[in-house]
Amino acid sequence: MNKRILLIGYNYAPEPTGIGKYSGEMMAWFADNGYDCSVVTAYPYYPYWQVQEPYVKNRFWYKTEQETTDKGSRLTVHRCPMYVPAKPTGLKRILLDFSFLLTAGAKVVQLLFGKKFDYVVTVVPSFQFGLLGVLYKKIRGGKMAYHIQDLQIEAARDLQMIKSPKVIDLLFGVERYIFGRCDLITSVGEGMVRKVQEKTDKPVHLFLNWTDTTRFYPLPNKAPLREALGFAANDQLLLYSGAIGEKQGLEAILQAANEFRAQPRLKFIICGSGPYKAKLQALAEQMQLHNLFFLPLQPIETFNQFLNAADVHLIIQKANAGDLVMPSKLTTVLAVGGVAVITSNPGSGMHGLVQEHHMGILIEAENQQALNDGIAAAIAQDTAQYSQNARRYAEQHLSLEGVMRGYEQLLLTS
Repeated sequence: MNKRILLIGYNYAPEPTGIGKYSGEMMAWFADNGYDCSVVTAYPYYPYWQVQEPYVKNRFWYKTEQETTDKGSRLTVHRCPMYVPAKPTGLKRILLDFSFLLTAGAKVVQLLFGKKFDYVVTVVPSFQFGLLGVLYKKIRGGKMAYHIQDLQIEAARDLQMIKSPKVIDLLFGVERYIFGRCDLITSVGEGMVRKVQEKTDKPVHLFLNWTDTTRFYPLPNKAPLREALGFAANDQLLLYSGAIGEKQGLEAILQAANEFRAQPRLKFIICGSGPYKAKLQALAEQMQLHNLFFLPLQPIETFNQFLNAADVHLIIQKANAGDLVMPSKLTTVLAVGGVAVITSNPGSGMHGLVQEHHMGILIEAENQQALNDGIAAAIAQDTAQYSQNARRYAEQHLSLEGVMRGYEQLLLTS
């Protein structure tokens, strides 16, 4: 009999970026490798912050779908209604989390009366979804895995989204309760693993975000790729591609564009969607940045060409997000052999990893002059070694098959 696995988390395929992308690919891999897979999730909304077609008409109701992977395997997806704010704030994000906890909780209760799952995997954020895994384990048994993509409580505290020390302490208490009942705890970066390990006496394992190294790979000639985007063949493109939110501090890219405006061949691109995009566009217009371009999310079919068109990739985060959030965009940049300017301070897991493998230009976070200097170095020096090292690391450490085989073994032995 096939092992049965249930994933709980509000981000899931077909969301094109971030946690939803990884959760979708994870469950597809399990289905393709003989597992009986089910998912409790929301309707796709990220990174647009509104429910996407063709789900809009059903967004206030539950819906169960039978989905098919690219290899023809089947899995069951239970979509739950959830409050999705068009302009997320700290309070609205709390309401979003709480609304899914309620609606997903009702679905999990319903699943308690069905065939037993051998494994329940809950994905953070939001951290409290682990309570649903605890509920299932207490009543039906099985193993509970808790996978941490973001250290949500620390991020909310450090970004001042929640300012009450009493509330923060309460949230940490709930998290400790969840940790105490887990069979397996994992996180996506070595720095994050260390931080989680400080909060529990149970072992915390590394479960890296992966990339498809067969779909994303280096292309030799950038000139036609630039022209396909509407730029000149000899332009130099500096690209940020990903979610456009508060934790990135993307105003720094606008300031960098302003600094380099006298170099007309340098073109800055911000590609993606998110709640802060309109604010950045308004600021760029106010600054009259004619060397800065905003692009929508690109189709997956041409995303490899799009990433290869860039001469420099900008991996921008605020200082206090250094080990709290591992940017998923970095894995794909490494796969295409991209030359990355990365804001990451010494002591963080990402800083140590990039430094060890010499696969990017590291600069101090929230230091505008450091960013400007990093960009100047990236466009002036020979960066071939960075590119080669990035691709080599992706091939050796970030392939989907290799990462998922490791995680499967953790599940089986937990």
